[in-house]
Amino acid sequence: MKNIIIITGASSGFGALTARALAKAGHTVYASMRETKGRNAPQVEEAKKFAKANNVDLHTIELDVASEESCDAAIQEIVAKNGRLDVVIHNAGHMVFGPAEAFTPEQLAELYDVNVLSTQRVNRAALPQLRKQRRGLVVWVSSSSSAGGTPPYLAPYFAAKAGMDALAVVYARELTRWGIETSIIVPGAFTGGTNHFAHAGSPADKARVAEYEAGPYKGFADDVLKGFSSIVPPDANVEGVADAIVKVVDAPFGKRPFRVHYDPTQDGAEVVNMVLDRVRAELLRRIGLGDLLTPRNLAVELQSAA
Repeated sequence: MKNIIIITGASSGFGALTARALAKAGHTVYASMRETKGRNAPQVEEAKKFAKANNVDLHTIELDVASEESCDAAIQEIVAKNGRLDVVIHNAGHMVFGPAEAFTPEQLAELYDVNVLSTQRVNRAALPQLRKQRRGLVVWVSSSSSAGGTPPYLAPYFAAKAGMDALAVVYARELTRWGIETSIIVPGAFTGGTNHFAHAGSPADKARVAEYEAGPYKGFADDVLKGFSSIVPPDANVEGVADAIVKVVDAPFGKRPFRVHYDPTQDGAEVVNMVLDRVRAELLRRIGLGDLLTPRNLAVELQSAA
């Protein structure tokens, strides 16, 4: 089935790779990003070239996840052109790197906005359409840091991704009765192949950073990055994340996995999440809400009723 798909934060990295992979798989894909006529204009042109060269249905669309108005406008435009929306992929995010104490509270709030509140803006814009259809798929690009190993100097980012993952888990239970599925994709750490680390933000309080650098954590930032790099296999392929998302989207209704890990570093997140998800599912069964673990196929139910 050809799905109408929107993916946030698709100007580069996992987002751009996934948009292209889904388009090549035969879907109509809207790669959303902000400043399509400004700093991301080159990315818009690259997407156009890719679509033409591969004869695929790939489009770019203006969407600033920090703006409710922008989110609403983008979703409305897609639905107006296609009459429906099938898949929403929450990919937009930002990383920061440095000692936690040196980040201002305002920086943490901004990071939480980009990584967590952005998904709420997009959901509030898109979910009414998916609920109206009684069918849809929401894909959340989480992080292995939410359950696996968490090296220092990434605390604000890890905290934000953990918040996003927690939101995704509960949202899933609130959407199954509408016939809407959820899949959480969990990438591990990649020090190459994307701009995640290269474009990472830094602490605003440089004086605090200097205190760390002059003290027992001198050179520690390099140690963390070297440590990360040492456990990333030479053949680690960031395109594997995009491939995992394509498999989820292409899977039949009711057969899509709730959580998929793609972690070449094997930081333990898959083991921890297996236990967490099992415990959460068991609680739902104990309180009589086990049906929330399986999306309702409302089309089949209507046929049976008739």
